[in-house]
Amino acid sequence: MRAFAALALLSGLGCGPQAVVESAQTAHGLATPPELSAADSFDVRDRGWPDAWFAAPKTASELGISRFSESPMLASRGNGQVGAKKLPPVAERLPDDPLVSTPYGQIGKYGGTARITLDDSWQFFNWESALTLSPDMRSVLPNLAESWSVSEDGRVTSMRLREGLRWSDGEPLTSDDFVFTFNHIWLDKEYSPITSRLIQGGRIVKVDDLDFRYVFEEPNPLFANLIGQYGNFMVDPEHYFANFHPAYTDREELAARTSEAGFISWMAWMQALRAWRIEQSAEVPTLRAFRVVSRTLQMMRLERNPYYFKIDPAGNQLPYIDAIDAEIVLDNAELATAKASTGQLDFAAFALRTQDIPLLKLGERGGLVDVHIWTRLHSSDVALQFNFTHENKRLRELFWDKRFRHALSYAINREEMNDTIYFGLGEPRQVTVHPTSAYYEPEFASAHTEYDPARARALLDEMGLADADGDGYRDYPDGTPLTITMEFLDFETPKGISMELVSDYWRDIGIDLRLKLVDRGLQNARASAGLMEMTLWHADRVTDILFPLVPDWWVPRSAGWDRCMWNDWARYYQTQNRPEAEQLGEVPPPIIRQLQAWADELRTTTDPDRRLQAGKNLLRAGADNLWTIGTVGLAPHPVVVSKRLKNVVPNGIWGWDNRWTLSYHPATWYFDE
Repeated sequence: MRAFAALALLSGLGCGPQAVVESAQTAHGLATPPELSAADSFDVRDRGWPDAWFAAPKTASELGISRFSESPMLASRGNGQVGAKKLPPVAERLPDDPLVSTPYGQIGKYGGTARITLDDSWQFFNWESALTLSPDMRSVLPNLAESWSVSEDGRVTSMRLREGLRWSDGEPLTSDDFVFTFNHIWLDKEYSPITSRLIQGGRIVKVDDLDFRYVFEEPNPLFANLIGQYGNFMVDPEHYFANFHPAYTDREELAARTSEAGFISWMAWMQALRAWRIEQSAEVPTLRAFRVVSRTLQMMRLERNPYYFKIDPAGNQLPYIDAIDAEIVLDNAELATAKASTGQLDFAAFALRTQDIPLLKLGERGGLVDVHIWTRLHSSDVALQFNFTHENKRLRELFWDKRFRHALSYAINREEMNDTIYFGLGEPRQVTVHPTSAYYEPEFASAHTEYDPARARALLDEMGLADADGDGYRDYPDGTPLTITMEFLDFETPKGISMELVSDYWRDIGIDLRLKLVDRGLQNARASAGLMEMTLWHADRVTDILFPLVPDWWVPRSAGWDRCMWNDWARYYQTQNRPEAEQLGEVPPPIIRQLQAWADELRTTTDPDRRLQAGKNLLRAGADNLWTIGTVGLAPHPVVVSKRLKNVVPNGIWGWDNRWTLSYHPATWYFDE
């Protein structure tokens, strides 16, 4: 109930919650006319972002830039060393024709150390892959690759790297690094026992040091979307990780080194290194703007990558900021909020929640921070899920009855939730795609969202779910008690406070819902194993970047720790082409098989019209059947920025699909003390 206490405090100061948010909107140019909904205001090109962000980035030669500058931090080292290697002049460290990154505001200044939490460290040294994302959340753009193409039949995606790119240790980036990751991580049966459906039947072909191709047995025309959104996981420094892989290193020797390092397998050791989780991560070369120089249990220290491949329009090598101190504060939103509101962090967003806004705005009054109000891209902040393959057969039958799902949806007062939790700035809606999507239809978002408890009760009565013992809760038709347990991880969006309201709404129509908070480990284990009766998560993967590839809210195509709806059906889908003895999961009912067929069409067809039709078929079926129940989406998200940090957009869109800040060029953020 921390949010309500903060609201009361603000009211006492003559600054109610609506005034707080209106003040934030006015200060940052986010004012939305009352007659407009969140969906109506999603023309991203009207947000004042540079036009250059929406097109393929220019290079130095295209803009006539021939002289380059570097941070005094590196220049002062002169002929000194970074790591074990002598540092060449900046012109020799940059690629042959450096990429130009346009800042949001102005050309920045060099220097300073950023204070952040580990969760938000990703926003500063955001991912670098062959392709990257446009802020329109619909397009991919060249990045490490200077060009790319897809064959007419959709089976081949070809890449050409820019010349002169280097890892942070100075070693050249080549096609071999992409080949290593695809063959020895993604397709390695020890490292990845179940091959992702997105790359099944795929292989990588090296043409030369700069050219390579992803080749698939069946059409995969949108593979570039995956490269743009997830592509940092598609390239690793072969020259470093070859020392940790049995394809390159004697297995017995590697096993001995793995045991000495304290890991149960070479896979676990390599994953810890790839994710920068251990002290040895300081050795791992990177392509990002910052490299790890030390890692402890309390802090990760990063410094600028001297070989980073981007410059600003004035020829200054990026990033502007010299170093990052990332404090490791895991699963402690309260501490992160306190540090953010009191100016102890230069950037905070990942662990912050909507209900933190009033408290954060109080901190803004101290003059140390600005509180920007971004918009979460989540279709719904809370997506309520039924376990259709639960071992309890009677519960499965209940969940599978569409009348039951409709009744629970009609019982939710979304307008009240929006006003109570989101200051009226979210949008009551079901789980569907984002309004920027070509697949978006307003009726998909509004399906069965009316607050109509009388209609809900009538549907439950029709199902024979009456209160047999007079305790106020409905029972099964045979008179035995009907109880449902909702297990969930309260993280990132206002899940806990939302469920307090939802449980009240459902009790009002006679449904006995028990809430049970779980930690990250339990959520992963129980949801993946199909042990949860219900769970919830926030509905991302809803933009045109990810929806055509991973429409997970509308079809069982992959088993997930954040989903419990139909993991057994997903496992069957993933293994159906194996011999019968190796198949996993459970054969889905016909309607689910139809959904899976549409999902295959959506992902594989090269015909845009057929793709659009398949996608809308999935969404229409979801709107009718309510495989999940949405609450409020497109919600306000607080982003706290210290007064000294510049070039951060005040009106961004926050979420996994666009990798949070990736499209807003965080390497151009700088300090103005």
